[in-house]
Amino acid sequence: MREQLEKLVHEMLEKGILYDDARREFEKMFISRALQRSKGNVGDAAEMLGLHRNTVARKMTEYRIKRSA
Repeated sequence: MREQLEKLVHEMLEKGILYDDARREFEKMFISRALQRSKGNVGDAAEMLGLHRNTVARKMTEYRIKRSA
């Protein structure tokens, strides 16, 4: 996994992707996938991610992620 991450970071830097944009996209995808695995259950997704349920709910609003994501 580390090798894949290093390659991805290298490609992103080559393309001029800014840190904040990369972080937001990663966060959005990570939360979306956790919600998919938890079948839309915010509490279960939060536990999977190691975050508080309120944090996940706030991020869902921020990134406009739906429970069924």
